[in-house]
Amino acid sequence: MSLNPNLIDTGTPPIPEAYAWTARYDGAAGPLINMAQAAPGSPPPVEMLRRLGDGAADPAGARYGAISGDEPLRKAYANEQSAIYGAAISEGEVVVTTGCNLAFFVSMLALAKSGDNVLLPAPWYFNHHMALQMLGIETRVLPLSAEAGFVPDPQIAAGLIDARTRAIVLVTPNNPTGAVYPPAIISRFADLAEARKIWLVIDETYRDFLPAGHSRPHELFNRRDWHGHVLQLYSFSKAYCIPGHRLGAITAGAKIVPELEKALDTMIINPPRPSQAAVAWGIGNLQDWRAEARAEINRRGAACRAALDGLNDWRVSSLGAYFAYVRHPFPGTSSIRVAETLATSRGVLTLPGTYFGPAQDTHIRIAFANAGVEVIAQLPERLRGLRV
Repeated sequence: MSLNPNLIDTGTPPIPEAYAWTARYDGAAGPLINMAQAAPGSPPPVEMLRRLGDGAADPAGARYGAISGDEPLRKAYANEQSAIYGAAISEGEVVVTTGCNLAFFVSMLALAKSGDNVLLPAPWYFNHHMALQMLGIETRVLPLSAEAGFVPDPQIAAGLIDARTRAIVLVTPNNPTGAVYPPAIISRFADLAEARKIWLVIDETYRDFLPAGHSRPHELFNRRDWHGHVLQLYSFSKAYCIPGHRLGAITAGAKIVPELEKALDTMIINPPRPSQAAVAWGIGNLQDWRAEARAEINRRGAACRAALDGLNDWRVSSLGAYFAYVRHPFPGTSSIRVAETLATSRGVLTLPGTYFGPAQDTHIRIAFANAGVEVIAQLPERLRGLRV
């Protein structure tokens, strides 16, 4: 009996592999510090939890809903998008999905077919690469460098596009590097996509955690014809601390929405309804809480940078949103070995750079969002003198 070779050739999910290392940690250095998964470090507010519970108990929430999501959430999110970007975005241009991973998957399904290719900057978010593998779509590697701040170069991207290229993917703030792409660079990528008649897909899962001083992330929605070459992805999971409730969104031109709905109808029919109602309320009522959550994440980022500054040749190559992308001090040593040793001997769980694409063996990713400042302060003691 055979299975789909595209699925067989797709790597296994890396986070469970990393979590397995912790079973061999004996606790000698202190309690385990989990800095592997990009998870919110605190629960949502009490009122949000209450509304999630009330929604689950409401019989209406147990019925089928609209494929693109319930109107109150689509409308509230469209209004928020319009305010953030200074552009008119309608609820008909919003598709709510069961998490942002699904938003990416159905977007790729809509834009490309098996045998086509998509430009993906490396280091990349591994679930993006896995999705392309499963769909039989070639990942065309757009290499990034620490020297350039892990910001992609539109000129290099232009040289990678051929007749089979269907889209360019950008993630900002980036996972795994935390890099924030300047609006001018994003605009140049949009110009390139429009000129070459391909799509620009921009994943802004971590938009709510931009460092202080950043306001409007880009001007894409102010472009006259953005509907024909831009898709934006977003996650409510991080902003509202509800990753288990699985809510994401796609902002797209009205003409592509029915095509996205076709795919979604075969997968989930409609996104979870109780969490939609709670988030629709949260968009208009949790601004202060979200601002404090953003400030706290930025404090944790600053604490992470301070903890690693000058430490035994560990070098922060990039930091932002939830992540620090750190060059380890063991040249020529596998990043998997470094991360595994750090987990098993020092009780600090991180992810090796190898998980994030080719030529990443020199780095590890530290997700600092789910660790408090006092926990992050323990990193120097845990990392100092590590031997691999």
